[in-house]
Amino acid sequence: MGDPHDEAVTIRPATTADAEGIARVHTASWRETYGRFVDDPDTDPWFDLGRRLDMWRANLAQGTFATVVADSADGIVGFAAVEATTEPDAVRPEELTMLYVLGRAHGDGSGQALLDAVLGDRPASLWVAEDNPRAHAFYRRNGFVPDGATSSFGPIGSTVRLVR
Repeated sequence: MGDPHDEAVTIRPATTADAEGIARVHTASWRETYGRFVDDPDTDPWFDLGRRLDMWRANLAQGTFATVVADSADGIVGFAAVEATTEPDAVRPEELTMLYVLGRAHGDGSGQALLDAVLGDRPASLWVAEDNPRAHAFYRRNGFVPDGATSSFGPIGSTVRLVR
């Protein structure tokens, strides 16, 4: 097999049949990105494939998010999900709730293609780990800036909200 960056990736809407592929990417990318935040990703429930699979089966069946996948000859390598923010105090009309790409696909354009497909250039908000410089650079290139709000999520001790 040649350079993995030569692999053709198709961006398409997710279907219920994609639950396992999305759950696998979700779990693997969490291990790659956030595994350092916990003592043992093998025993931490946030890194459990079964939990992610159940979540994605429900999300896709219920249409919880508008979800797109990056599909390659080897299966799904990334996904992105957006949902409307209906709360009266929402800072933007939509939130990019998830955008994850396997490490082996970093730099191949999949992340940008996913963002473009699921959100385009519409205004939105998102939360990102404070200690994730690669993600911050990606979102900055796409017009997102911190608005000063901070939080935490699961094993991620500090997250910042970005808006555009």
